[in-house]
Amino acid sequence: MRSTIFVIIALTLLSSCSLFKGKKKEGNAIARAYDTYLYSDELKGLIPAGTAPKDSTEITRTYINNWIRQELLLHQAEDNLGDDKMDFEKQVEQYRNSLIIFKYESELVRQKLDTSVSMSEIETYYKENQGNFQLHENILRSIYVSLNKNSASAPRLRQLIRSNKDADRDKLTQLCQQEAVGFHLDDQGWMSFAEFATKVPLTVSDQQEFLGKNPYFEVQDSLNRYFVSIKEYKIKESVSPLSFEVNNIRAILLNKRKSEMLTRMEEDLYKAALGKKNFEIY
Repeated sequence: MRSTIFVIIALTLLSSCSLFKGKKKEGNAIARAYDTYLYSDELKGLIPAGTAPKDSTEITRTYINNWIRQELLLHQAEDNLGDDKMDFEKQVEQYRNSLIIFKYESELVRQKLDTSVSMSEIETYYKENQGNFQLHENILRSIYVSLNKNSASAPRLRQLIRSNKDADRDKLTQLCQQEAVGFHLDDQGWMSFAEFATKVPLTVSDQQEFLGKNPYFEVQDSLNRYFVSIKEYKIKESVSPLSFEVNNIRAILLNKRKSEMLTRMEEDLYKAALGKKNFEIY
């Protein structure tokens, strides 16, 4: 494993150094590929401090071998591509400019974007855009508890989990904390049927039919018995409930706010530069 990590380090450094061609110069050359040379000073920082001699040798050998292979391939490519296909100056400049702008905008957003989104904003967006919140899968709200399949508490649990009384919910919580193998009692949170099926050992061919016919059910595996009460469900292609979309809407609003801020910044920059005559169109 250590050797593999060292090889990765060598390859990473090689790729970063390969941007520069090592033509013949003064110094201790340690490898050559055609008219390109690799010098010992280019390996500075390659070997991490404290590396065993054996590993140091492996890192150096890997680096040199890969440098040679890359240079041979590069030479072959240059011999077979026309000058017009190797003119990357414009692309490199565009890429550099894009990186600089992206870095500046990211820093601006980090410093100045208001990331607080109120629930009223989320609710308003949801009401105005309900058509955009169509479910792509079946979802449900449920509570479920698993007990050892031989537990004597099964009858009591069965009674409590099906009750809607607040007092019984407290008793159910207490029973779960004392005896349950696992439990989920938050009946306000939505989850997809696919996620639900990973919590309970369940194989269903028709999810919609199953949800419609089984507001309460029990299943069993080799060790435990699962008691499940489905409080509500919504079918694929129906309107997704607000509580299921809160995080999604928050992300949409923040992205919209970010886009508007950057557009406004760019427009203000343009107007200020125009007023100061910092640019001209000929």
